[in-house]
Amino acid sequence: MNEPATTAHGNMRHQLGTFAGVFTPSVLAILGIIMFLRANFVVGQAGVSGALMILLTAEVLVILTALSVAAISTNTPVRGGGAYYLISRVLGPEFGGAIGLALFLAQTISVPFYILGFGEAFVQNVPVLAPHLRWLCLGTATVLFVLNYIGVRWALSMQFLVMATLGLAMLVFFGGAAIRFDPELLAANWEPRYGEGFAFWRVFAIYFPAVTGIMAGINMSGDLKDPGRSLVRGTFWAIAVGAAVYALHIVLFGGAVTRDNLIEYPYASLVHGALFSAGFLVAAGMCAASLSSALSSFVASPRVMQAIARDRILPPLSFLAAGTRKGDEPRRAIVLAFGIGMAVLWWATAEDAGDAFNTVASVVTMFFLSTYTIINLAAFVEAFGSNPSFRPRFQFFHWSTALAGAAGCLAVMGLIDWVAASIAMLCIGLLYAYMSRRVYVTTFGDARRGFVYSHLSKNLLRLRNFHPHPKNWRPTILVLSGDPETRLNLISFGVWLEAGRGIVTVAQLITGTLEQLLERRNAALKRLEAFVQENDLNVFPEVVVAGDFDEGVRLLLQSHSIGPIKPNIVLMGWPNDPERVAPFVRHLHDIRKLGMSAVAVVDHGLPSFSAPKRVDIWWRGQENGSLMLILAHLLEGNWEWSNSDIRILRLIDQEDGREPAARALRELVEAARITAEVCVLVSGEPFPQVFREHSHDASLIFVGFQPVDETTARSFFDFYETLLGDMPTTVLVSSSGEADLLA
Repeated sequence: MNEPATTAHGNMRHQLGTFAGVFTPSVLAILGIIMFLRANFVVGQAGVSGALMILLTAEVLVILTALSVAAISTNTPVRGGGAYYLISRVLGPEFGGAIGLALFLAQTISVPFYILGFGEAFVQNVPVLAPHLRWLCLGTATVLFVLNYIGVRWALSMQFLVMATLGLAMLVFFGGAAIRFDPELLAANWEPRYGEGFAFWRVFAIYFPAVTGIMAGINMSGDLKDPGRSLVRGTFWAIAVGAAVYALHIVLFGGAVTRDNLIEYPYASLVHGALFSAGFLVAAGMCAASLSSALSSFVASPRVMQAIARDRILPPLSFLAAGTRKGDEPRRAIVLAFGIGMAVLWWATAEDAGDAFNTVASVVTMFFLSTYTIINLAAFVEAFGSNPSFRPRFQFFHWSTALAGAAGCLAVMGLIDWVAASIAMLCIGLLYAYMSRRVYVTTFGDARRGFVYSHLSKNLLRLRNFHPHPKNWRPTILVLSGDPETRLNLISFGVWLEAGRGIVTVAQLITGTLEQLLERRNAALKRLEAFVQENDLNVFPEVVVAGDFDEGVRLLLQSHSIGPIKPNIVLMGWPNDPERVAPFVRHLHDIRKLGMSAVAVVDHGLPSFSAPKRVDIWWRGQENGSLMLILAHLLEGNWEWSNSDIRILRLIDQEDGREPAARALRELVEAARITAEVCVLVSGEPFPQVFREHSHDASLIFVGFQPVDETTARSFFDFYETLLGDMPTTVLVSSSGEADLLA
């Protein structure tokens, strides 16, 4: 069972579901002020065809970003901070902090953006208040500040009333447009007819905030009961509903209102054409939509800032980390957001309201596009980097969609305003450089090797300062191969279990003195290198001379590393000579003492790779079971094993334990995000008999074991010799516990 989300102070956070926590705030932000004040304007400028193209372009960018959010959020536990949290846990705190500040500003400036829209429409309904627009906007911001300061419950409790009001408003203005719909007018409004100072991308920048509402739900991640599931479902449903509504709006009003009225009176066209002359419902919907969108952004932005402050990547902001004892409300960050919003409103209301609204809309668009770019980049880095821990439950994702999303957002930023786009990305880059707080000095050589070497050295030194974490575990395998010509299968298993996610070193030991065997050692290394190249193996060859074979193994286990990258798995063959059993057991103990996992392959040949295959994992506890399941998952990533079925078998002796055992294993597999079949066997027969009965036809078997004392080495050897004598090739695993299945 997952533990409930708690705050830094140990207090319970709100436990919101998909509908209340993600879908509702997202769809309210999407179906907001743009629909009332600028959607008709966009149709008038771009025509029905251009408006549909703008909508399609915007939705493609948002969907690609939503795919990236879905992949990241179903791969890692998600806490408060929304998009900032997702980015910082993938690209690191420097990138996360830089884009987190951009996201904070985007959400914060969205508040005066929505309030400006509310004020512009309100004075059209009540013209006598037009001279007092500034005070109307500042007063509205103050009321929203008070509501937010009291607590998020007040904000969230209003959203269902807002949704009902918005639904009534849409019903009357869509109904009125449907009654007045004229196909000839639709044809007349089909083509673009941009006015002076407007073009496709300028109009796109004004319209794009309509689809950025998904951030309202994403940024509530810390208040969700099940963020991984709710973020995916709520976000995609909100996108689908928003796209359908806006597409309907474009077509209906393109065929119901003249172009001049669309451009000059975008809001009045909704009010005066309402069904049953219920323009008051449209006005109520406009007020509800704009104020709820403003409140959603006002709720979200301080939570982003609070998450940044709690990560302590910018010490001057650390005072904003505090939250209230009840609900962990970020009141200090709320005050900061309020101050920024008031400053923007003071400036904007000194200008022409319509021009200020369009300008703020463009600024918000740039900030959001920057955020979307980095979210997609984060997902691309996770997927393309092939981290074994990147196993998202969300299956409809590929690194290419993330790359397309990042490239698309950057391209659109440049097309809207390349100067503003350059400034935005430069600011993010400067923030990143400031927060990284490191100075990298690199000397470039004249050849590619010098260039690669200098960067490798720098990165190894950087890697030394990162503490290992189970989430970033990668297989670093030392293969004790002996003569590679006779043990190709053992080396192949090393490559398969690494699966392009780590590093494999193939080591051959020669006994004697270095003075006597230096030439032989060099010749053996050349043969091993040639063998690696001929077989196209991505491994590093090594040959070591030692006076005694067993002592050489001990020295190799202690000393082999590539800077901070040390082996975490030692792969060996099963001893063929009973006389080698005692040294074999000693090596197992040495491996365990040095904090590494031991894997021994009992090689009885390989299956046909063209036929379907089955990999059996015999589960006898999570310590060895975690590593076995991860290795089976990595094995499946090779083309030779790509069509394999993974089966987890557990033997118990009581029938009433079958369902609890099966349920526990299914929950573990689900949490691990690995596809495997669970089989719980109930039998009173000895394990060897059950083992043979159920795995004699497997393609490969994984079995865990624990090292034994040297005094019982021979019985240990005899047991596995008897157990595995005529069985398929088996991989015996003794885990150090470093690889965590749930990371």
